[in-house]
Amino acid sequence: MEFSSRRLADVVVARPLGQIDHANAQALQQALTPILNEPPAGMVGLVLDLAGVDYISSMGLRVLMVAAKQMRARSARTAVTELRPVVKEIFDIARFNHVTEVFPSLRAALQALSPAALAAYDAESR
Repeated sequence: MEFSSRRLADVVVARPLGQIDHANAQALQQALTPILNEPPAGMVGLVLDLAGVDYISSMGLRVLMVAAKQMRARSARTAVTELRPVVKEIFDIARFNHVTEVFPSLRAALQALSPAALAAYDAESR
């Protein structure tokens, strides 16, 4: 599994790639730890762009659940976006939309979480 992240104003966008299975769930947790334990000042949200994730196991869902819980404790929001059909089916079966917000696109997630992050994204996309 590969992982990258970037900050758009007051939102961090994290982008794991590959399968988030039992073997890779710990790698995702380790990659998210710095963001969750020492979030950037003023951070209001974490968006996980899952466009490059083609499978997520229950261990991967657990990592996302713990991340969402940590964000809620900071009064910040967590969202996932760009779910591939098989990942969306897993989210639906697990009723994970009750754990984290789900959006069809990164832009839609940023629009819901932060006008400043949306403006940064739009400026970057030009």
